[in-house]
Amino acid sequence: MSDIQELMALVVKFTEERDWDQFHSPANLAKSISIEAGELLECYQWSDDADPAAVEEELADVLNYCLLLASKLGLDPIEIVKRKLAVSAQKYPVEKSKGRSTKYDKL
Repeated sequence: MSDIQELMALVVKFTEERDWDQFHSPANLAKSISIEAGELLECYQWSDDADPAAVEEELADVLNYCLLLASKLGLDPIEIVKRKLAVSAQKYPVEKSKGRSTKYDKL
């Protein structure tokens, strides 16, 4: 079992022990990811010098919901990230995209 699978199992166990799975539809988990990402962004609302402890806490919340959603959908986070990186590598080859900040820059 990989570290990420162990972590997913811990997060799932935590929610199961509290009978929260009943609230964790894919749609609700996706909403929760967005909400927690907003709270993470709020850490930087007025300054780039965010409180590291607050950032860590909000990032953990985002990751927890991402892991729960992956588990709910039967997806392996490592594999889906690898697949997405492969697609992005084709879409944005290094020789055309290195040093460019957005996909909207002319390639």
